[in-house]
Amino acid sequence: MENNLTPHRQLTKAGDRAAPSRRSHASHAARAEPRPPTPSVGTKAPGPGVARVPGARSPGQPCSALEYLHLARVLPQGDLDVLFSNIDDVIKVNSKFLQDLQETDSKEEEQVELIGNLFLESQEELEQVYKVYCANYDQALQLVESYRKEPELQREIRNVIEAVVPQAGSSGLSFLLVTPLQRITKYPLLLQKILENTLPDASAYPVLQRAASALQDVNTNINEYKRCKEVASKYTKVEQLTLRERLARINTHTLSKKTTRLGQLLKQEAGLVPRTEDKEFDDLEERFHWVSLCVTELKNNVAAYLDNLEALLGFRPQECDLDIPGGPVVQYCDLARDLQLHAFPEFKQRLESLVWQPLCSLAKALAGPQNLIKKRLDKLLDFERLEEKLLEVGSETYEEKEARHTYQALNSLLVAELPQFNQLAMQWLGQILRTFVALQRDLAKQVLQKAEGSLAQLPHHQLAEPAFRKLVEDALGQAGHQLRSFQEDFEKVLPPPTMQPLPPGAERQVQALLSRYGPGKLYQVTGNISGAGTLDLTLLRGQIVALLQNKDTKGNSNRWLVDTGGHRGYVPAGKLELYHVIPGEEKLGGQAGPREDSRHLTPEPAPAPGPVSSVPAGTQVVAVYPFVARSSHEVSLQAGQPVTVLEAQDKKGNPEWSLVEVNGQRGYAPSSFLARAPSPAPWGWSLPS
Repeated sequence: MENNLTPHRQLTKAGDRAAPSRRSHASHAARAEPRPPTPSVGTKAPGPGVARVPGARSPGQPCSALEYLHLARVLPQGDLDVLFSNIDDVIKVNSKFLQDLQETDSKEEEQVELIGNLFLESQEELEQVYKVYCANYDQALQLVESYRKEPELQREIRNVIEAVVPQAGSSGLSFLLVTPLQRITKYPLLLQKILENTLPDASAYPVLQRAASALQDVNTNINEYKRCKEVASKYTKVEQLTLRERLARINTHTLSKKTTRLGQLLKQEAGLVPRTEDKEFDDLEERFHWVSLCVTELKNNVAAYLDNLEALLGFRPQECDLDIPGGPVVQYCDLARDLQLHAFPEFKQRLESLVWQPLCSLAKALAGPQNLIKKRLDKLLDFERLEEKLLEVGSETYEEKEARHTYQALNSLLVAELPQFNQLAMQWLGQILRTFVALQRDLAKQVLQKAEGSLAQLPHHQLAEPAFRKLVEDALGQAGHQLRSFQEDFEKVLPPPTMQPLPPGAERQVQALLSRYGPGKLYQVTGNISGAGTLDLTLLRGQIVALLQNKDTKGNSNRWLVDTGGHRGYVPAGKLELYHVIPGEEKLGGQAGPREDSRHLTPEPAPAPGPVSSVPAGTQVVAVYPFVARSSHEVSLQAGQPVTVLEAQDKKGNPEWSLVEVNGQRGYAPSSFLARAPSPAPWGWSLPS
């Protein structure tokens, strides 16, 4: 699963290589071109079947590092990784094996037995390195086939190979690639030939028997691994298909398979058939999903971090005119400009190249195993169904046998290589995190170095860090207390109730209702009401009514009985809002009793705002309540908004409306919505000297 599950050496597909090349041959290998038949691992290779200690170059010896370096002058590194795979490991194992074989020359009497023991000792190493190389052989042949479409490139490759390996002949690159496969297939034949020429009663005979059997098992295991890789490569590809393309792939066969799997899954959920338990794989899958979750979360966090860093780079306070004389301000602007132009952009560039890009590559590497795990579940359902059928019928078709083998191949491949992938992914993730921490540390160090001269000019720079932290905490606590005091004073001066403006001339009606029912019964209409029934009222938005009963005769609490001061009837309860009586209106109400809602009273000890009608033109006042303009002659207000009174009456001399100016706009506003606010005590904070 080298190119599916191994992140540290991902075998590059021919169409995905990032290494620069002088030619355009890279894209050809991605296509499935006709190619020579692949020699199956374990078949008898042509050649003499005689025992021979590998020494100087022979047709069965792997290519040397010298040939590899010569080809590096012609082909990009991405192509070399695909062509030669783990050839370095193959050379290393064979070099050690050759050295051990040469040491047996001095012990002629025991040489045959020693050779058999050497094969037994090297069995595991040979299997590990050759199965990776053999599994990648088909992909290498695809790349070789693509070179044949470019005669100039093909000629350069042939010249390089003929200069180093003359016996390669016209086969060229194919000769180099097939020699490791021929080597591993010859070992069982060589051992068998030695065994045929060894007496059965010799002490070396049983050793040679075990060695020949072991090397035959190695070839069998390599073939099985290669078959597993071919199955896995079929399901590893991540395809981005549109809905139309997905629908186009649906046919009766796929529908039948998916229906059968769904039925099997439902039977398992219902407990009708047992579920296959695989504790080893379940643990591996859980750990893999945990790794995937960590990578996804870190990728999202780093993406948000980069967005915030981009926003920080767009904020340039040093370019603003602070209207403050030189000194520390100039130093701050110089420091901020230096960081903005050099430190932060350099940090962002390093973060993208050393953290973000490796993190994206790791997330991309997770896609292959994720697809295999999902496909394993589908194949497991098929496998369980076929096992049930096999027990019932006692036989199976060729297709059913292949389906069972497909599941077994996927499962064995995942169980064998998923632990290694999880471990490497965690190492990769840990390295990314360590790099991120190191970049943050470098940025902090760089900023402190640049700001060292400016820090010496700050007050209290001689204080130790704990003392300075305590000083800042005290200053912030003092500022917080002053802010809370200001908020309390502001709330006393400007109460927050929201109310609609009264229609012109409605003050007398309000006073009459107030004196008759009290402030707790008064409600204001929030929207125009059109009466539909004989007992329903038609009212305008802003009109004041008194509540008589909060339900109708049928007990419906959504229709209230109200009094407008002249008519009584029902209105929708959702169109009414408790009216907050202005202090001046309550005083004019005369006999009104104490108000039920104490929040509507002007808080003490703040003095009641003075009447606006008594202020001269040009006086600054404050809007006590919000007001929504209903025509072009009026102007909207927000509670607490400063307002300039231009005239304390309208053109007819009515003091109930004042001509005001707000944010450069002029218009009329209710005089009762305006008040002169008391001047709050000056406040602020500064660090103690």
